[in-house]
Parts: sequence; C-alpha cells; structure tokens
Amino acid sequence: MPSVSGELRDAPYGNYICHTIQGGSWADRSPLHEAAFQGRLLSLKTLIAQGFNVNIITIDRVSALHEACLGGHVACAKVLLENGARVNAVTVDGITPLFNACCSGSAACVNMLLEYGARPELENHFASPIHEAVKRGHRECMEILLANNVDVDQEDPQLGTPLYVACMNQRRDCVKKLLELGASVDLGKRLDTPLHAAARKSSAEIVNLLTDYGASLQCRNSEFKCALDLAVPNSSVERALLLREGPPSLAQLCRLCIRKCLGRSCLFVVHKLYLPEQLENFLLFR
Repeated sequence: MPSVSGELRDAPYGNYICHTIQGGSWADRSPLHEAAFQGRLLSLKTLIAQGFNVNIITIDRVSALHEACLGGHVACAKVLLENGARVNAVTVDGITPLFNACCSGSAACVNMLLEYGARPELENHFASPIHEAVKRGHRECMEILLANNVDVDQEDPQLGTPLYVACMNQRRDCVKKLLELGASVDLGKRLDTPLHAAARKSSAEIVNLLTDYGASLQCRNSEFKCALDLAVPNSSVERALLLREGPPSLAQLCRLCIRKCLGRSCLFVVHKLYLPEQLENFLLFR
C-alpha cells in the first residue's frame, strides 16, 4: 500500500483515494482496513468479534485506525480504540491517526483521539497534525490542538510555523485565529516571514491582517528581500504595503504595546481590565 502521507500532502483527499484504488496497490490491506476506510461500522464490529487484530498493519505500517480517521469515521475510530487500537501508531512516513483526522477535518475524531491519549505535539520525524489542519483550512481542528497545549509557534523544519503555513495557503480564518491567540507575527520559515508569504501569494487581506498585528515591513529573507520586493507591481498587495510604510499611529503603537504586555493570554484577559467596550474591541481587533 502506498504511504498515506505522500499523496495527502500534495493532493486532495479524493485524488488520493482515486490514485491508490486505481493503482491496485492495496493488496496487503485487511478486511478490517477496508471496513474502517469505508466507514462500515457493522462490518467492523463483526470482524473484531471474529478475532481480527485491531492493530494489524500494512507493509507501510498503516492501521485500521489510520484509515477510519482519514475518512473521518468517528464511530469506527471509537470502536477500534475501545478494542485496543494504538492511538499513536505511526506509519513509515511518520503519519499518525491524529494527522489523518486533521487532514480529513474531523473535529470529532481529533477530540476522541486526544481523549484516548494521542500526542498532539510535533515529534521528531512525525508529520505535524496542526500544520496539516492549517494547510487545509480546518480551523476547528487547529483550535482543538491549540487548546491541548500545542505551541502556536510550533515550527516544522520543512513547513515553518502554523501562521506561515496559513499564509502560504491563504487560509484567512486560520491566520486571524492564530494571531488572536498570540502567534508571533514575524516568525515563519527561517528568514521568510508570514508577511513574505502573504506578499508572494498576492493576498492583500492577509497582508492587512498581519500588519494590523505589527508585522515588520523591514524583515528581509535569505534573498535579502522585504515583503514589498515580492509584491506584484501596481497590485493591491503593493498598495497595502505602501500604505503601511512609515511609523505606525500612536493608537496602533499603544494597542501593540498592551497586547505585548498581556502576552498570549490577551484574548482571554482583556475583558478583565474593565475597559469601555469600544476600547476592548480595539485591543481585540474586532
């Protein structure tokens, strides 16, 4: 069976299924894998009752739990876990069931896996669940992981930070939520910042979001280019960046200073300052 990660990272879920089934390379899959993949709960229960090992794996170490989570079949995943499926099973490519749940966008599977002890943080040679959730725009999965103590600035050596991934894939909702939760606005992939990514992708809306949260226009990447150097001439991104050149307003400086002092708890403690609603909304970028 082909590894779960290769096609999933670079192609939609549907293309992955099409490629693998038509390729006829699932010869080592068990009936348990097939039932879990297709979400056939009754068949899955019958196979387990007949003595099938819930931890049977393919040559690439793909388990039935991997398949259930890839399909977002929470009832099947639950049955497998109740019968002893390894929640942190890892394929040869470092893919976990939690990664697959984030790929499919199943918040229910993500929650259940965490309840059964899934490790949400990035480990050496493991594919990162939060980066996959952000890449695909599954904000709810992302928020669940962050609520379970995943570092909002967790940096993947190949992908960068979640904020950088969100900007590269133009996931505005994820960008906004990551910034609200205190993501470091200038931390991306090595010297490339999220603002570089947004400029490169011609996303003026995300450029404005980043600069609202204090992104530096002066940061230069490994090619010694700033975000403005990457903007298409006469584009909305170039105009947005040009408008932000020069010193920020006193109001913006105050907002950023207060948020910096409050740190990542800002979103949750601002209301405890007993500020006028208008000022509270200003601090929270509402």
